[in-house]
Amino acid sequence: MATLSMKPGQRFSVPDWHTNSHLISADAERQRSASHQVRQEARALRNETNSQTKWDEHDNQTRLADRISSVNRWKERLDKCLADVDAEIDALAKVKEAAEHALQAKNLALDVSIECLTLRESRHAIDVVRDPVEEELHREVKVIDKAKRELQQKVNEVFQQLCRLQEARQQLSCDHRHKMEALEIDRVCLSLGVNSPNISFKVNPTRIPGGSTTLDEWERHSQDNKEHAEAEMKASIQLREAAVLTIAQTNNELEAQRVATEFAFRKRIRDMERAYNELKWQEQNTLEEIAEQEEDIRYLEEDLRHKTQDLKVAQTRLEIRTCRPERELCRDQAQYGLTDEVHQLEGTIRALTQKLAESQDALDALYRQLYRTQTDLGYKANSLVLDKKCVDSRRKLVVPAEKFVPEVDTFNRTTNRELKNKQLELA
Repeated sequence: MATLSMKPGQRFSVPDWHTNSHLISADAERQRSASHQVRQEARALRNETNSQTKWDEHDNQTRLADRISSVNRWKERLDKCLADVDAEIDALAKVKEAAEHALQAKNLALDVSIECLTLRESRHAIDVVRDPVEEELHREVKVIDKAKRELQQKVNEVFQQLCRLQEARQQLSCDHRHKMEALEIDRVCLSLGVNSPNISFKVNPTRIPGGSTTLDEWERHSQDNKEHAEAEMKASIQLREAAVLTIAQTNNELEAQRVATEFAFRKRIRDMERAYNELKWQEQNTLEEIAEQEEDIRYLEEDLRHKTQDLKVAQTRLEIRTCRPERELCRDQAQYGLTDEVHQLEGTIRALTQKLAESQDALDALYRQLYRTQTDLGYKANSLVLDKKCVDSRRKLVVPAEKFVPEVDTFNRTTNRELKNKQLELA
């Protein structure tokens, strides 16, 4: 009879088994309790960090938006200040140009005075006296020299002020450009989010960059630039007023006596302008007639080509019908009709050819007449320019230099040049 084998190893008692089960249950309870505690703490930490992160991001978004608004307000102030500086630079440059023109205009009066003094040195014997005229001429030279010195001084002061304004504008422009760059950077930062494609970890992002300034220093810098520009503009306005006053005073001191010899020139110019306008009207009508004549010539040539083709068709038909055999070669109505058509077309072609030649002759005559008209227009325009130059030259004695605008150049740049161009085209 076989014997039941016993599994070797340690044997535990039932109480040990129950104790082990209770220990496992107790450990499971503790682990679950500890896990529950960790889970609650993790949830609290998540809620707290999420809320903190959200509020931090919201606060920084607000700070970035406020910073953009602040920089943008300063940019708008700088924009206005730059526009004011540009306007003041333009105004001061115009005053400088007017002062330079006034200074240059004094050369004419000085030349006339010196010429008069030089001519009076040719007097002989007892006529070489220091009379009131000579005294007035010497006084006039002194006044002109004094006016030129004052104007030159104002020109130098205006030039220096322009340099200072340009320097102030350069500072404003640099500050404005930096603010534009800062606005672009802050707007990019404001647009970044967790889904942005260009975000990454950076090395030591919380470092303070070299050259950083405080907010007060930043605002003080822009305020200083603005105040400096405004101070230069104020000084420029005062200088402009002083320069304009100096120009007016020197012009009043050196106002020359007017010599009235313009009546004949004005009358001649009016007559010449009437003749010029009449020729201009004739030129326009001739050009219109030339255009119509050229169009009619094109129609004549086109009709002539068509009639030539028709004549070819009629003659070809007649030639082909000569090939009819024997009794079929009869002079029927078609034969008579084609013959009449050929004669009619030949007469028509002769008439059209003659009329085309007459039209071409008429067109050539129109072109010759147009050339004569435009040539005469050129002569009259040249005469008008010369007469107006005479009147314009006399205006230098009565019109202030800063207000003097040549009248002849405008006419010369338009009418006279247009006539010359048309003459060259006809040639």
